[in-house]
Amino acid sequence: MTAGSYDMTCEQGTTFIRTLTVKNPDGSLRDFTDFTGRMHVRRRITDSTPIIELTSENGRLSLNSDGQIVVSLSASETAAMTDGGVYDLEIENSTGDVERVIEGKFNFKFEVTR
Repeated sequence: MTAGSYDMTCEQGTTFIRTLTVKNPDGSLRDFTDFTGRMHVRRRITDSTPIIELTSENGRLSLNSDGQIVVSLSASETAAMTDGGVYDLEIENSTGDVERVIEGKFNFKFEVTR
């Protein structure tokens, strides 16, 4: 399956949650049982070091049997961020097969002090 494209916007100092629903080509919900996920946000696509890494292991991504991938960052995590960039999200099954699910810009809005 070809990776989808979706731009996300994160506001500094706020809790960030995005729920993505993934469907199979026949329209049924994708079952992510026994999958892990990872998402890297990089300033530029060519950067080797991510600004932030979201994985099912570090609790910033969760996957379920109803086709949902939940991306989440706490308010303290977004408060510490100073840049956005680009991201891609991959899933891996128990046999090691990797699939890119979605990619796009990870826009970042800075807190405005008045």
